[in-house]
Amino acid sequence: MGQQFQVHGLQIDIVSDVVCPWCIIGYKQLMLALSKMPGQFNVVIHWHPFELNPQMPEAGQNLRQHIAQKYRRSPEQSQRVQTRLSALGKSLGFTFDYFEGMRMVNTFRAHQLLYWAGEQQLQTELKLALFEAFFSHREDVNVPSVLAAVAARAGLDGLEASRVLSDQRYAGGVRAQQQHWLEQEVYAVPTFVFQEQYIVPGAQEADSFVRLLKKIQARAA
Repeated sequence: MGQQFQVHGLQIDIVSDVVCPWCIIGYKQLMLALSKMPGQFNVVIHWHPFELNPQMPEAGQNLRQHIAQKYRRSPEQSQRVQTRLSALGKSLGFTFDYFEGMRMVNTFRAHQLLYWAGEQQLQTELKLALFEAFFSHREDVNVPSVLAAVAARAGLDGLEASRVLSDQRYAGGVRAQQQHWLEQEVYAVPTFVFQEQYIVPGAQEADSFVRLLKKIQARAA
């Protein structure tokens, strides 16, 4: 007989933004870690809002200019980072399609849809669809019609998604969650919180997540 494992409940809270490349990398590394421990956890994931650029104007900003201003990177440095991200994404099954003229956009509307999707038990599906829309499909995830279409692709009601964005019924909830995580001193993303007590900042490699998962497992036992 093979080794028998006790299945443990595992809550993972992920604070992130949909235009953060390291957020999708970190998620993919987490999934890789969990795949190395099959059947050992009953995982529940909650996504929480963080805006990398809360003051981003409606029209957005050229990505290269934005990176140069915010991070003081030269075009050559930015290109090296994007090349690295593209290779890392490919190794994890995700496509980064960086292109000339790509723009950084405001994500407050996207976070409102994610809040609503959480009530529909489709939050992870929408989050992944938004990552793909922005990074893989060259879509502007600040445009309401685009967001509604992405929501429909994720299995949500596209018409209701449009209404959610129009009446902004979840705007207050998003702001409250953002403030909560700032009060927890989360100032960078991704940030992973396991079982409401183990905080992991940044896009760790899969083996780092595995070590933490084994620690959680041992303590639960």
